[in-house]
Amino acid sequence: MDWKRLDRVRHNVGPVHLDLVESYAQGKISRRSFVRRGAVIGLSMPFIGAVIAACGDDEGSGGGTAGSNAPGTSGAPGTGAPGTAAPGTTASSGTASGQKGGMMTVGSQIPGALDPIAMQDLGAYGLIAQCFEFLATLGDDGKIAPGLAESWEANEDGSVWTFQLRKGVKWQDGKDFSSADVAATMDRLVEAANSGLAGVIEAGAVDTSDPNVAVFNLANPNGNFPALVSCFNAQTAITPVDFETGMTLDGAPNGTGPWKLDRFDAATGCTFVRNPDWWGGKTPLDSTEFSFFDDLGTMLTAMQGGSVDALVQFSVIGGDALLNSPDFKVLEIESATHRQIWMRTDKGTFADKRVRQALAYTFDREQMVETLFRGRASIGNDHPIAPFFPYFDDSVPQRTKDIDMAKQLLTDAGAEGVRATLQIVRLQEIPELAQLIVAGAAEAGMKIEIAQESTETFYGSQWCPAEPADPPCSGAAELGIVDYGDRPTPDIYLNAALKTNGVWNSSQYSNKDLDAAFAEFQSSVDVESQRAASKSMETILNDDTPIGLPFFYNFLSGHSTELQNVRVTAIGQMFLEKASRV
Repeated sequence: MDWKRLDRVRHNVGPVHLDLVESYAQGKISRRSFVRRGAVIGLSMPFIGAVIAACGDDEGSGGGTAGSNAPGTSGAPGTGAPGTAAPGTTASSGTASGQKGGMMTVGSQIPGALDPIAMQDLGAYGLIAQCFEFLATLGDDGKIAPGLAESWEANEDGSVWTFQLRKGVKWQDGKDFSSADVAATMDRLVEAANSGLAGVIEAGAVDTSDPNVAVFNLANPNGNFPALVSCFNAQTAITPVDFETGMTLDGAPNGTGPWKLDRFDAATGCTFVRNPDWWGGKTPLDSTEFSFFDDLGTMLTAMQGGSVDALVQFSVIGGDALLNSPDFKVLEIESATHRQIWMRTDKGTFADKRVRQALAYTFDREQMVETLFRGRASIGNDHPIAPFFPYFDDSVPQRTKDIDMAKQLLTDAGAEGVRATLQIVRLQEIPELAQLIVAGAAEAGMKIEIAQESTETFYGSQWCPAEPADPPCSGAAELGIVDYGDRPTPDIYLNAALKTNGVWNSSQYSNKDLDAAFAEFQSSVDVESQRAASKSMETILNDDTPIGLPFFYNFLSGHSTELQNVRVTAIGQMFLEKASRV
């Protein structure tokens, strides 16, 4: 430890930043956790690297993570540097090696409505991100980085966050971007309650006194706030001050981003062309095209046949040929991406928590990880706090398959011979997961049938119907599987899906102790307090089991080796402003 060097680098940071630095210097959190959280709260990569170097970390001071050498991430053709790209990115040997002009075609799932505020599916997330940008975006290292905001900083208790906005940014209609756009966007999100910001901000939260500064006065202190207004919270894309709730990208094309929507057909695909006035400069590609697919098999065939150049997401099952192809570059991200098996807690078959626990005890989690992902996943414990989060508490006992326990719980509940319908979306490995759930449940005497729908209808008909609107999702099916994309913190999962009256609470779960623990977690600005709150939440959710969450899986994306400088998030956003043909 070089204390003098550490003192120099930590001298001018605020209390929120200093707590993280001290936790790392004292060995309370890992290097990887330090880098992950540092990016969220606004530490620059040079600062992070300086702290790591001062603490004597011999893994290097560039701010990379242990996942940097994950299979399928490498330098672009000709770099001679395999394993050097950050997870979810492809590096190049310099822009000179890439061609100028041309187009690339991306294979994607059919999106729902392109409403930046109300969208619910990864297909829409990816398209919105082509035109609309975020205060914080995806960096070349795969972590949160400056976007429309150049920097951000909290006050002492994390109740006020100040974002310095990028100057000279124009909307595609020629108007200037300012803090008024940020404030209007946030007010629309508060009204719609569809972004995991419930209880975090209220209407009028953003001070717009300076057009180049957005000051957020939060309803309560929040140590993870920048993550909630980043690209990892897809609905927080900044839209113009005169944008209205219900507007869609195809109905009212606009944005500050590198691409302009040129053509959109909800069934087949869309085309984006270069935005010549983008603040970030001229994109290497002239245009990009997204082709929509209803099933993975057809999408994989299109990739192998050369009719598309990239895939936003594919799965291990069926994707073996791509994983082993010398012509395909795999982008793999260890992520908090997961599937939630929701169970209605307010009525019906699963209202008794013993029945919910019984189903969870039939999950063979190891088999799921191996069969569905060939090991490219981590075991889950029926709560959304992933094991690589810095505040994860591993002292909560891991639930494992126990058929005898499942049978006993069903007997105690007077629920032998349970019959239920499992509603699923036809997406990635979810149909195969459903089969494994049905087989495991049958061992305990539970008879479950599968009902399957497309991505076009499932979210609105089974998972979270718009009506009845109060409480949200109260029209949801009693049992189903829904997909959740990656987030750098678990706030969105907890706030939207598990908090009382959460906007995506298809389980209709309500527990005042969980709500209180989550409030404590949100208001904590130090890692130790967050970890204590996490332990409470993990314990409560594991016991109540409103959801089954058997794994967190690695997100797989990729593209032809004829392309380079492609970046992707594990919630389905493919950033192409630097992409080019080799």
